[in-house]
Amino acid sequence: MSLGALQAVLPGELARAAGIDLTDARRIVSLVHRTGGLPERCPATIRRRALDAVRALGMVPSLTLTERRASQVDPFVKYAFRLEGGATIESVRIPLEKPGRFSACVSSQVGCALACDFCATGRLGGIRSLKTWEILAQLRTIAGEAEHPVRGAVFMGMGEPLLNYDNVVRAARIMSHPAGPAIAAKAISISTAGVLPAIRRFTAERHHFRLILSLGSAVADERRRLMPIEGRWPLRDVMTAMRDHAAARGGRVTLAYVVIGGVNTTPAHAQALGALFGDTRVKLNLIYVTDETGRYRRATPDELAAFRDALDALGIPVVRRYSGGSDIGAACGTLAATQQGGTLVPLTRPSA
Repeated sequence: MSLGALQAVLPGELARAAGIDLTDARRIVSLVHRTGGLPERCPATIRRRALDAVRALGMVPSLTLTERRASQVDPFVKYAFRLEGGATIESVRIPLEKPGRFSACVSSQVGCALACDFCATGRLGGIRSLKTWEILAQLRTIAGEAEHPVRGAVFMGMGEPLLNYDNVVRAARIMSHPAGPAIAAKAISISTAGVLPAIRRFTAERHHFRLILSLGSAVADERRRLMPIEGRWPLRDVMTAMRDHAAARGGRVTLAYVVIGGVNTTPAHAQALGALFGDTRVKLNLIYVTDETGRYRRATPDELAAFRDALDALGIPVVRRYSGGSDIGAACGTLAATQQGGTLVPLTRPSA
């Protein structure tokens, strides 16, 4: 039999398929994620027979890194990868608030079929979903060259993660496995625009990764214009599923709200959010829109202050999430395989 890409295999699966000891399987999986491949010489900690058996079953494919571009305004770095067939995906290295640590923003699809009106990725259309190993290879490249450890991962790059549910969840499981990248499950966030059946499945399967719902607006007609997914799965039903998810986990509903000046930042919009949430415990992340077409602008300081004051009056906890890398097309909603701004970093290191 063939296992396919070894990046997408868990130690127990490898042990059973190759007929090797579980300890050897763990060490081989760890080696693949740590170094990006299988060595020619067998390490002293792994039995030669086990390594040979795995070589006969699997392969370690890689993505082709075509560009690495560093922002000149903040410590964000954008990576471009060429896939087999010629399509391009992008990932972003994000500095965490705690110094000396990074998070990786990875793509789950090529383009996106949801066509959110303020999102550059959505204007590409839906092309295809990524395989598990293609998701993990993005993280491997970023972590392999970072001067500080990668301690978080967010599925907020290209694509709607829950439309690629199986591969995304498997990738997250491997990211959090002790033999893999070993990122804490609570430090892995999966964002969705509201794919209702997948939210319910995610809750039923009791995953420990953070699930974040992107809103755009709490007003149905307005949200439908900004995010066409509203026409298929209305927000009121999606919020019910998110409440059930939070109840099952014993936590808050985590939400992302793209703040668009003159569109969704009035006190009336805050009141609509309050009516939507009711007595549900929520955490609302505010993200500034970045729209290179010029159709949508960022909220002015006065608009934002009035909006936040209205939210505070309703007792809705708010976090302003910094969306960096705007000069290189790495900010939220701007990943569209563009080549712009920043500083090109020489491709002196190997691909994933």
